Amino acid sequence: MNLSAVILTKNEEQNIQACLEALDFVDEKVVIDDFSNDKTLDIAQRLGARVFKKHLNGDFARQRNYGLEKANGRWALFVDADERVIAGLKEEILRAIRNINVVGYRVIRRDFMFGKGLKYGEFTKRGPFGNASILRLGRKGAGSWTRRVHEYWDIRGRVKNLKAPLFHYPHPTLKEFIESINYFSSLHAKTLVAEGKRPNLLKVVVWPVGKFIYNMVFRLGFLDGAEGFVVAFIMSFNSFLGWAKAWINQKYLP
Repeated sequence: MNLSAVILTKNEEQNIQACLEALDFVDEKVVIDDFSNDKTLDIAQRLGARVFKKHLNGDFARQRNYGLEKANGRWALFVDADERVIAGLKEEILRAIRNINVVGYRVIRRDFMFGKGLKYGEFTKRGPFGNASILRLGRKGAGSWTRRVHEYWDIRGRVKNLKAPLFHYPHPTLKEFIESINYFSSLHAKTLVAEGKRPNLLKVVVWPVGKFIYNMVFRLGFLDGAEGFVVAFIMSFNSFLGWAKAWINQKYLP
């Protein structure tokens, strides 16, 4: 078996069908589910995915590594439920896994917020659109995922970049966006404290303001219009929440 796709889920009934249908080119689909209480599992099983239940417990790296263990393919492709592998990327992936000299590939993630594809700002770090490039395709056994939140795949060996984008449709509503940053900032705060990183006034107050200015001006977020402003503001607030919660946890909690 050449290629397994691994998807982490938690109440993703609105996304999982489109995600799995876009993975029609892989040899197997592995869903690692954090005990969803909606129709996620029914949909995944109906579409032929192998489903495993495992509590996330705030550790995304461990959840992804569990997915690696369950995958049977020589290569693993990690896709989130709110992401879509488009035709051009499918073809590029199938060519890439035939290269015996490479152990991993980064993909460009193109973000769509509130119905608009973003080209600038927070999510635009690399790639032809300026969008973030992330390691999502790798040989099984070449490395493992690390860090509880904002996790990354630590692969040993030669890594290259794919050109076609991976489409990402997060936070369909502003309410869900805010709920998401509240959840992830709490996890991030605990991780910062566990890593021994000490919050201070600069990180709690000045860093979020500087981040907003950097994303809006130097990363040209203003060119994305109102959507770009909203994303820059909320992601700066996300930074504030992460460091503020870390400060509170460190100062007042045992």
